[in-house]
Amino acid sequence: MKKITIAIDGFSSTGKSTLAKQLAAALGYVYVDTGAMYRAVAYFAMQHNLVSETHLDKSGLVAQLPNINLRFQFNPTLGFAEMYLNNENIENQIRTIEVSRMVSKVAEISEVRAKLVEQQQAMGKDKGIVMDGRDIGTVVFPDAELKLFMTASSKTRAQRRFDELVEKGQHITFEDVLQNVEERDYIDTHREDSPLVKADDAIEIDNSSLTKKEQFELVLNLVKEKL
Repeated sequence: MKKITIAIDGFSSTGKSTLAKQLAAALGYVYVDTGAMYRAVAYFAMQHNLVSETHLDKSGLVAQLPNINLRFQFNPTLGFAEMYLNNENIENQIRTIEVSRMVSKVAEISEVRAKLVEQQQAMGKDKGIVMDGRDIGTVVFPDAELKLFMTASSKTRAQRRFDELVEKGQHITFEDVLQNVEERDYIDTHREDSPLVKADDAIEIDNSSLTKKEQFELVLNLVKEKL
């Protein structure tokens, strides 16, 4: 059976990762969460005082890139791969609102994008992969057989992210989360290098009023058409 590459792009908190995990599990494909890779670099930068609310030491971070080793390791208990930075499991640390505030700043740096895109392309060279991010269908895999572009209203997305963070025990206000979603939208769509745009041949899915099950079934049918 032929294998394809599935590229899922879209705004933050549109459920890209949830959908990508569902598809990978159903198809027996490899799932790569590129957002986790950028979050890991942002976490590294925070740990080394290279980024904060008020400053970004771009040259300092670029100089440190050779010292950043990223890998995914499958966790059979959880059913998905977790992010490791220099052999330390940082899956929980990178999912905080603090890292969310820094990740778009770090992702704007061309040298960071170049390093991660190269790794992502290597991961997907044999196809049979589902990858989600901001520039998968436009930059990482412009020839992907199926490209999806996920969107939803900013308030819907902020509510989803807020519920997720509260469930994890984080103390946060809805207003803070909404502000973060809107700031990331602006930075992601306005950066010079690989801004978030819908690929010409991508299928747009607004999931503001779709359940996870409805969305999965809709996309699985699109995949079957390609196969």
